[in-house]
Amino acid sequence: MKIYSQDGSELMDVTAIERNDNQLVVKGKIFQSMPMTAKLRPEEARKGMGMMSFSTWLFLLSLPFRPSSKK
Repeated sequence: MKIYSQDGSELMDVTAIERNDNQLVVKGKIFQSMPMTAKLRPEEARKGMGMMSFSTWLFLLSLPFRPSSKK
């Protein structure tokens, strides 16, 4: 899975998303070269969930089924 910046350049190539105890661990490379492991704690996940409106939740659920934009 790749995450892109607003200008379309690749920011991160995610190679794994795993669970480690009560944390979500995201592994990958940033800027195509630097290995990175990020950990999401439960309290930070709750903060992130609180930042999304109901319409954003619906969009997130439908995102895997939407076509890519042609930028």
